[in-house]
Amino acid sequence: MAEVLRFKRQRQPRSQPQRWQFPKAAWVVTALLAGAASVGYFAPDLSLNSIGGASRFTLCTRSSQTNCVIDGDTVRHAGVTIRLADIDAPETRDPKCASEAALGRHATQRLLQLMNAGPLEVVRIGSRDEGRYGRKLRIIERDGQSRGSVLVAEGLARRWDGARRSWCG
Repeated sequence: MAEVLRFKRQRQPRSQPQRWQFPKAAWVVTALLAGAASVGYFAPDLSLNSIGGASRFTLCTRSSQTNCVIDGDTVRHAGVTIRLADIDAPETRDPKCASEAALGRHATQRLLQLMNAGPLEVVRIGSRDEGRYGRKLRIIERDGQSRGSVLVAEGLARRWDGARRSWCG
């Protein structure tokens, strides 16, 4: 059974103001919690999280948004940026041609629909936690099917093979 920490009032002569004494056990607990937090013990592990159907996603218009779609292969959930690790979608920022820009906008809109269609699972794969831009590398699934594979099947993205290739001609 957990011990309940109580603050004890320290007896002082009447001429001095009364002070509160912090029990030594409370200092130990506080130090342990601070240490655990500093090494990330309480940080969310995206590999086991789910995104509930109540989470509504919008298109990202500012960096402070918490649940939004950035582009066809990147979302932000609970303030954490997640790169869909299994696909490559056309760029919407600095596209190389007009057809890439148009396809990128279409992929972004479709991913927004897929993110809002019900509960999702965020799955960590491989040994890399983050990509080179600091985004978490994950697969987002519904009923065991990757949302990225839906975009690939619809021609809005391609399987990620580790190399960037042009979307223009």
